[in-house]
Amino acid sequence: MRTLRWGLLACGNIAKALARGLSETDSGDAMAAASRSLDKAKEFAKEFGIPKAYGSYEELLADPEIDVVYISTPHPMHAEWSIKAADAGKHILCEKPITINQYDAMTVIEAARRNDVFLMEAFMYRCNPQTAKLVELVRDGEIGNVKIINSVFSFDAGEYLEGRLLNPKLGGGGILDVGCYATSMSRLIAGAAQGLDFADPIEVQGMGHRGEKSRVDEWAAGMLRFEGDIIARIATGVRLNQPSDVVILGSEGSIVVPSPWMCNGHESGEAKILLSRAGKDTEEIVVAVAKGIYAIEADTVAANIKRRQALSPAMSWDDSLGNMATLDKWRAAIGVEYPSETVEGYATTLSKTPLDVRQPCKMKYGEVPGIDKKISRLVMGMDNQVNIAHATAMYDDFFERGGTCFDTAFIYGGGQHETLFGQWVRNRDIREQVVLLDKGAHTPSCYPDALVNEFDISLERLQMDYVDIYCMHRDDPEVPVGEFVDVLNELKDKGQLRVFGGSNWTVERFEAANEYARKNNKTGFTILSNNFSLARMVKAPWDGCVASSSPEFRTWHETTQTPLLAWSATSKGFFVPGVAPPEGSKDGLLVHSWYADDNFERQKRCFRLAKKKGVHPVTLALSYVLHQKFPVFALIGPRRVSETVGYLEVFGVELTDDEVRWLNLAE
Repeated sequence: MRTLRWGLLACGNIAKALARGLSETDSGDAMAAASRSLDKAKEFAKEFGIPKAYGSYEELLADPEIDVVYISTPHPMHAEWSIKAADAGKHILCEKPITINQYDAMTVIEAARRNDVFLMEAFMYRCNPQTAKLVELVRDGEIGNVKIINSVFSFDAGEYLEGRLLNPKLGGGGILDVGCYATSMSRLIAGAAQGLDFADPIEVQGMGHRGEKSRVDEWAAGMLRFEGDIIARIATGVRLNQPSDVVILGSEGSIVVPSPWMCNGHESGEAKILLSRAGKDTEEIVVAVAKGIYAIEADTVAANIKRRQALSPAMSWDDSLGNMATLDKWRAAIGVEYPSETVEGYATTLSKTPLDVRQPCKMKYGEVPGIDKKISRLVMGMDNQVNIAHATAMYDDFFERGGTCFDTAFIYGGGQHETLFGQWVRNRDIREQVVLLDKGAHTPSCYPDALVNEFDISLERLQMDYVDIYCMHRDDPEVPVGEFVDVLNELKDKGQLRVFGGSNWTVERFEAANEYARKNNKTGFTILSNNFSLARMVKAPWDGCVASSSPEFRTWHETTQTPLLAWSATSKGFFVPGVAPPEGSKDGLLVHSWYADDNFERQKRCFRLAKKKGVHPVTLALSYVLHQKFPVFALIGPRRVSETVGYLEVFGVELTDDEVRWLNLAE
C-alpha cells in the first residue's frame, strides 16, 4: 500500500506526539493539521514540517488528498468528528476514549461500517510489541491460571478546573482519561487467559472521589470479575499519584509490567516484563522495539487499513464497545454523568447534522386503515433502552434507515420508555413523521377506568397530545366488551388516538368488539398485536399471551385482512444457531415457550433454506413472518445498532408461496 496521507484534527499535545511518531515511519506522512484557530494550525504545521494548515476541521475533511484522520479533540467531540470523518470517506484513528459512552460508540462504529472506512481507538500501548509479548506469556500459561490482575494508571495534574482533565463539559475525570487503560488492559489479560482476544467483565464495582468543585472523579478504584473468577483491581486518578503498573498473579507465578502504558516510550529501544515463577529467580524479559510507541501505532493503522479493523491486541470495534460498557458501569457506580449525556445534550444528532432518511433506503412500508402516515414493516420495540444516550443511538439510527413505527407500553420500565421516546421526539421535532404504537390496560388493570387513567399518564409521560395506534395490552373476558369499545371511542372522539385494537386478544373477543361497534354506530377494533412467528408458541411466555400462528387464526387474518403487529417475531432467538439445540438451552423461557418436535423441524428447515439463500437463519425466519397473505408488521427489539442492521437484511430475501408453506410444515 502507498504511504498514507495523514490529517491531524486538533493540535494539542497528544497530536504532537503522533506527529513525531509519523516522522519516524515510512507508512505515513503528516500532510495537514487543523485547529479552530488558523494561527495555531499554522504554528503546529511549521513545527512539524506539515505542508497544510486549516483553520477549521471541516476544511481538513474536505481535503481530497487526506487518507486518514487522527482525532484528538476533547472527549465529547470525538463522536461528532469521527462520524463526520467517516461520512467524508476518511479512515480514522480516534484518541481514547473513542466516545463518552458505549451508545455514542455504537453510532461511531456504524458510521465507519456504513462508509467502509478503517476505525481504531488509539490505545497506543495495545499496538506495542511489549503488549503482544505479555499476551503470549499469559496465553501460554507461563504463570498458570490467572487469578488476579492489578492495573493502575494515575497522576496528579493539579487543580485547574477549566482544563479538560477536571472540566465535566470536556469529559474530565480519571476514569475516561486514563482509567480506560486499566480497564482495557484487564479485559485484554482476562481474555488471553481464556484464549480470547478480550473478555468483558460479568460484574463491575466501583467507588471514587468526586471533586467538590470539579464534580468529576478525581481518583477512583474498581473491581472487575470475569468468567472463571478472574478478578481485576483497577485504579485511576488525575489528582493522585499512584504507581502506574500492571501486576498479574497466577496459580504458578506472577508477571509485573513496570511501564505498561508508554512501553519503550517515544524512541526505539527496549521494553521489559518481569516474570516470576515458583522456585525460580525472577526473569527479566526484554522486548526489542524498533520504533517509538506512536510510530508503531501509525504503522498498525497502515497494516490494517484494508481489513477496516485492527487485529488484537490492538483495539477492534467490539473491544472498544466492551471497554466503553465497562467504563459506563464504573462511572455509574460513582455517579459521574456529563452535560453531554443529558436530554439537552442529545438535542441534536451526534454529528450535529439534521436527522434524515439515508439513501438508498431498504425499509418497506405498509398501511393501517385510519393512519395517514406510511408505517415501516419493522417496528422498533422500546422496552430495553436504558437512558437517553441509548435511546438516541437506537432511534436515530432506525429513523435514518427509514423506520417510522415505534412500539412501547404503559408498563415498560415503569414508564421510562414512554418518557425516553417523548424526549427523543421533542429533541428531533418529528412527531408527524413517526407512528407511535402504545399499549395499556395490562392485567390487573384491564378495566375501563384504569385504561383511561393509564392513557392519561402515558400522554403526560410522552408529552404528546395523541397516540397513533393504541392497543389494549390484555383482555379481561369478565368485562363486557362493549365497555372497552365505548371508552376507546371516547378517547378517539377527543382526538387522543387515531386507531385502536387489542394485544393478546382472541378472534372471538375481537369480533365481539366489532359487532358491538357496528350495532352501536361506533368505531371498532382495527388492529391486533399478538405473537406470530415461524416457530409455534407452545406455551405462553407470560400470563395472558395469545398467538396468531394457528391455521385458524391465520385464515381469519387472511379473510378479514386485519393488520397484525407481531411480537416475538423471531421466537426469542430460537433460530439463532447454537442458542436452541434440541438437547436443551440455558434459557428457561425459550425452552418453556418454543421447545417442541414440530418447531425443531421448522428450525431444521429454516437453517437449510437460509444456507441455500446465503442469509442468516433469523433473517429467514423474519422473512417468513413478513411473507404472509395479510398485513404484518414485525416488532423487533435490538439493543445494538448492529442488530438493527441485521434485521434490515430481511428486505433482501424473497420467499415463494411454496417455501412459506414448506417452512411451516404445510407441504
